[in-house]
Amino acid sequence: MPIYDYKCLDCNKDFTLVLTLKEYEEGKVECPNCKGKNLQRLLGTFFASTSKKS
Repeated sequence: MPIYDYKCLDCNKDFTLVLTLKEYEEGKVECPNCKGKNLQRLLGTFFASTSKKS
């Protein structure tokens, strides 16, 4: 499942959520600290794995 990084603009806290694509598309994301919905999505890192050897 994808990992999403957010910053709450209400309480100024950064947090990470693991969401299914359906949960992400529904947009029902809230801050775990203050329950606010005024969020900014942050750029995160990712890891890609392939079967080819380079």
